[in-house]
Amino acid sequence: MQAYIKRIIDSHVKKALSFFPAVAILGPRQCGKSTLAHKIIEEFGPSIFLDLERESDLRKLTDPDLFLSAHSGKLICLDEVQRKPELFSTLRVLIDEDRRNGRFLILGSASRELLKQSSESLAGRICYLELTPFLIPELEKQKSRISDIFELLLKGGFPESILPCEKEKSMLWRENFIRTFLERDIHLFGFNISPTTMHKLWTMLAHTHGQTANYSKLASSLGITSPTVKSYIEILAETYMIRVLPPFEANLKKRLIKAPKVYIRDSGILHALLEIETMDNLIGHPVFGMSWEGFCIENILSSISDKWKASFYRTSSGNELDLVLEKGKHRIALEFKASKAPIVTKGFWISLDELQITQSFIVAPVDSAYPIKENVQVSPIKNTIKFLNDLQ
Repeated sequence: MQAYIKRIIDSHVKKALSFFPAVAILGPRQCGKSTLAHKIIEEFGPSIFLDLERESDLRKLTDPDLFLSAHSGKLICLDEVQRKPELFSTLRVLIDEDRRNGRFLILGSASRELLKQSSESLAGRICYLELTPFLIPELEKQKSRISDIFELLLKGGFPESILPCEKEKSMLWRENFIRTFLERDIHLFGFNISPTTMHKLWTMLAHTHGQTANYSKLASSLGITSPTVKSYIEILAETYMIRVLPPFEANLKKRLIKAPKVYIRDSGILHALLEIETMDNLIGHPVFGMSWEGFCIENILSSISDKWKASFYRTSSGNELDLVLEKGKHRIALEFKASKAPIVTKGFWISLDELQITQSFIVAPVDSAYPIKENVQVSPIKNTIKFLNDLQ
């Protein structure tokens, strides 16, 4: 049995349970929500765990009011709750009858219906937290199982992909994850979409990973309309498969790119979609630089406070910053280079002046940080994450 790897949101879940009657952990399938929940409820005394994908557990909720009331003194965990969204109205009634905190721990693989039902029924009674696949800070102490950052880049962060030592087993798991998501999960989430069409779109997004979205071109290639492409991309975003990064917005005397960038959130899924099996294959592939960029963006945004506003900056003349983070008085720029000797373009320096950036990082696979100009630093990704988390 594999040792438990502590997750970043572990303490946040426990704190939220002390403040709210219900806490929801949302995230993609197979990212470790159930494992985290089992670990947490061990510390909360009497508890009950129901997996709503199991028919035997679903039958227990034939009369949910009766069953849940009978276990009112326990922390009740409901896994894959999107399978029974009507539960939220029952939870609201039970919570309002007894406003104790830490009554329900809800796990969901994300869906419009889940978010809609819970936000309407449990407003003010529930706290939402997101669990991602494994992040760099969570795996720092796993040297015996994970050789270096490039292994995490290649395989991605899903536990069943990164923890096995064999590359073949990892790739096989990711291929099956993609197939199951397309053939089963999409329909379970309530979306009636052709698996073939969604797979083509997902693969096209992998080939244009980190580029600005061209809805018309995607629609033309798929034989569907631009609004349909947008709706499919929203579905992939809502199910945590892609990240849509908005463009920077400001009243500058510059013509800014207005289309968002689209990234495959997990680098291992990206490489499976592109049939990239080894690090040598990845280094020789045109997607390598953008793969590193998306990998860093995902790890950074998932490891820092959601109070940071994230965007990218690009002008029509080509001046560009990969990531701009804003919080309060802070505006920080990040550039990502998959080289141990990174070089930035003239447009990077111009963009720093245009946005009056006071602190910037060039995030690269280097062993230690070093400055190249005042307030401009080449930095390992873990140092960058620590800086942002320490910044008040």
